[in-house]
Order: sequence, then structure tokens, then C-alpha cells
Amino acid sequence: MPKQKSRVRIAAVGDMHVNESSVATFRLLLAQVQQHADILILCGDLTNRGLPSEAALVAEELSHCTCAVIGVLGNHDFESGQAHEVERLMCNAGVHMLDDEPREVLGIGFAGVKGFCGGFDTHELARFGEDMIKKFVHESVEEALRLESALSKLRTESRVAVLHYAPIRQTVEGEPPEIFPFLGSSRLAYPIDRYGVTVALHGHAHRGTHAGSTATGVPVYNVSYAIMHNLNAEQPYLMLNL
Repeated sequence: MPKQKSRVRIAAVGDMHVNESSVATFRLLLAQVQQHADILILCGDLTNRGLPSEAALVAEELSHCTCAVIGVLGNHDFESGQAHEVERLMCNAGVHMLDDEPREVLGIGFAGVKGFCGGFDTHELARFGEDMIKKFVHESVEEALRLESALSKLRTESRVAVLHYAPIRQTVEGEPPEIFPFLGSSRLAYPIDRYGVTVALHGHAHRGTHAGSTATGVPVYNVSYAIMHNLNAEQPYLMLNL
């Protein structure tokens, strides 16, 4: 009989918001993850205010990680206007940061972007009216196009989309409806469906819903630390076997 393909164990979490007061929580999470996972996915908001000093704390912990680490930045990582430095520190620590280029790790393809706002389904903001609105929508479209470009380059059987902002409405439900348009965009779901993604992961909506699916049935998981901790404080991250 042919040998059965071994499964790759993936842990995923977002929104750790690491600073001096919370780095110990991150350290404990990493210690646990390394016992159970081959790959760790970080879905943005690695830092609290996007400060290089905070990123250095994250990088120091990740530099000792024995499993592969894949990540995207979140909106908090842009707060201080030093996102490039945050990303540089992550890369120096050995993290595979996703953006325009996908990654293949242990036979699984990963494509990701931060994503952006814009709203969901028939309530997506249209590129109409003032220049500022058009620029806002342009950013949302550009993030979706970058995700599409990255996904189109993957040739692996299993493909994982990694985001910070949500691609579907289901996984932000639980947040105030008034802020739904600022938690994600359905434009991110279109390339996920087009390229037959195996699973999509995101964070950002701390009070959202853990699981949902796209129009074609692709599973989507909100892995914000707050949600994962509420689901299981002893294992505050998602585990997948692909």
C-alpha cells in the first residue's frame, strides 16, 4: 500500500498586540504552539502601536521559534508610520511575511495581504463621489488584487489565504453593525473563491464570530486572540491539519 501523506499541523492566531506589558502572554503562547504545530500563522496586529521597540520584542521571541512562522501585518502595525521597519524586524527573525509574493512551506501554499475596509456584499462602498471616497475604495480594490496575484502563483494542492481584515460578513458578526464596513471587505473573498483556497484566516474583529464560509463554501476563520481565548483559554489559537 502507498504510504499515507503526513498531515501538516498549523496553528493560527491574530491580534496579539504585543508591547512590554503583553509580551509574556505572547511568550507563553509560542511555547505552547511549538509543542503542537509545524507552522504558526500570525494574522496581523503583531504590535500594539506599530513601534519598532514593540516589533523588536516580537522578533526576539520569534527568533527562538522552532516551527515555521508566516505572517501579515495589521492596522495596528501601521499606527506609527513605521510598518516597513516592523516588517524588516519580522523578516530578520525568520518570519515569512506575505504580501505580493506567496510562500510554499512544507508543501502548502500561503498567500496573504493585510486587506482593508469597504463593507460586505451589497453594502460594499462604491468608488463614487468625493476623491477621498475614491481613494478609500481604491485601497480596498488594490489589496484584493494583490491577494489575487499572489494566489494565482500558487501551484500547491492546499492553499491558505492569510489576512488581517475579514473577507466575509459572517465572521465580524458580534461587533456593532455600524462598524462592519471598517472590519473588512467582500472584495477579498472574490479571489479566495476564484482560486479554490482551502481555508482563509483573518483577525481584526475581536468581538466577531469564529467561523464562516465564502459564497462557494471556503471555510473562513476569525482567529483574533480575544475570540480564541474566549473559546478555549487553554489553547487560544486555531489548530488545523492540512
